[in-house]
Amino acid sequence: MNGNANPHHASGEGPFVLVLNCGSSSIKFGIFTMRDGEPVPRDPAWNGKVQGIGGAAPDFGATGIAVTPVSLDGGDPYRDALGIIREHALAWLAGRPLAAVAHRVVHGGSKYFAPTRIDARVLADLREYVPLAPLHQPFALDAIEILLAERPELPQVACFDTAFHHTLPKVEQMLPLPYPAWERGLRRYGFHGLSYEYISVALAERHGREEAERARTIVAHLGSGASLCAMRELRSVSTTMGFSALDGLMMGTRTGALDPGAVLYLMQIEKLSLEQVGHILYHESGLLGVSGLSSDPRVLLAHEAQDDAVGERVRTALQLYVRRIVREIGALTAVLGGLDRLVFTAGIGEHNAVIRARVCEALDWLGVRIDAAANAVDATRISAADSRVDVGVEPTNEEWVAASSAVRVLRG
Repeated sequence: MNGNANPHHASGEGPFVLVLNCGSSSIKFGIFTMRDGEPVPRDPAWNGKVQGIGGAAPDFGATGIAVTPVSLDGGDPYRDALGIIREHALAWLAGRPLAAVAHRVVHGGSKYFAPTRIDARVLADLREYVPLAPLHQPFALDAIEILLAERPELPQVACFDTAFHHTLPKVEQMLPLPYPAWERGLRRYGFHGLSYEYISVALAERHGREEAERARTIVAHLGSGASLCAMRELRSVSTTMGFSALDGLMMGTRTGALDPGAVLYLMQIEKLSLEQVGHILYHESGLLGVSGLSSDPRVLLAHEAQDDAVGERVRTALQLYVRRIVREIGALTAVLGGLDRLVFTAGIGEHNAVIRARVCEALDWLGVRIDAAANAVDATRISAADSRVDVGVEPTNEEWVAASSAVRVLRG
C-alpha cells in the first residue's frame, strides 16, 4: 500500500470523507476534509493505493506513512485489503470524526444518476448491473457490503460513472435493437463520468466558464480503460463507451467496439462458452491480445523497434490503438460540427507523450499541431502556436468529485 499525507494537514481539522475507488486488483483511496459551508479541498489530506490484490506479490510498501507489509495468502484478498485501509485510516484519523464513505460505482443503470446514499435496497439494485461492468462493479459493491455490516451507522454514498452522461440526447442513448429493449434499459450509458466531470470543472477554471462552454471539446480518458467524451457547454453530448465498458476504443485488455458477428462466430463455430468469450473480451484482448506481450503502452514502445515477430505484433498493436482513437475523434468531431479543444487525461493520456504525439499527428487534417517540447514534459498546453485546435493535458481527480458529491448528499 502506498500512502501520502498532505503536509498542510492540521491535526484539528475535520470531519472527513473517505473515498474508495475499487478495481479488480487495486483500491485507490483518499481522505478529504469536510468544512462547514466550504467546498471540499482539491487535494486529499491523505491518500494512497493498495495494488496487486490477489496476485503473487501484493504491494504494501509505504511512502509517507508507516505500514507493516501484510501477507494476503490464505484469506479473502479483497476483504484483507479493505481491512488494511481501514486500519491505517483509523490510525490516521486518530479519533477524529469520519462523516461518510464515498464510492466510485461504475454503473447506476437507468435508475441511478445522482449521488445516492446506500442502504440494503440500493445495494441490491446495483448488484443487478454487475454483468455490465464486471471488472469494477462487484468490487465496489463488496466494499459497500462489508462496511454496511461493520459500520451500519456510517453514511455511504455511491457516485456513478454513468451520471455525467445523463445529458446525452436520446439519439445517442439508443441502440438499434427492437424498441422493447430500450424500455428494458438496454441503452448506451457512457462511463468514466467522474473523470469527465472533473475535467469539465478544470476547464472552466483554466479558461473561464464562458470560453470553456463555447468550445467544442473532446476529452480523451486514456488509461487501462479508455473512452472519449464530446462536450458542448461542458456537458456530455456523445461518448464512445455505450451499454457496457467494453465499447468504443481499444483498451489495455478489452476489445472496444467489435462486430457482434465475431462474438457469434466464437460461440457458434469455435464452440466457446459464454464464460470463455467473456474472458477473451475483457481480459485477453486489446493491446495485450494483439501484441501478445503487454497491456501497457510503455512496455510496448520499448519493444516496437525489435526486428522480429514480437516487434511486428507490438507495432501492429500500437498502430491499431492509435488508429481507433483517431477514428473515434473524427466521428465525435462530426457530431460536434467541428473541434476547438482536445484534452488528454488519465494515466496514458497524462503521461505518455509518444501516444499523444501519434494521435495528434494523425489529426493534422483538423489543423492539430503540437509543440514537441511542451508535449515531452506533459505540459498543460501542448498545442503549437499555429494549431487550429487547442490541445491540453489535464490530470483527472475522480476521488475529489466523489468526495464533493458525498458532501452534497450529507448537506441535503
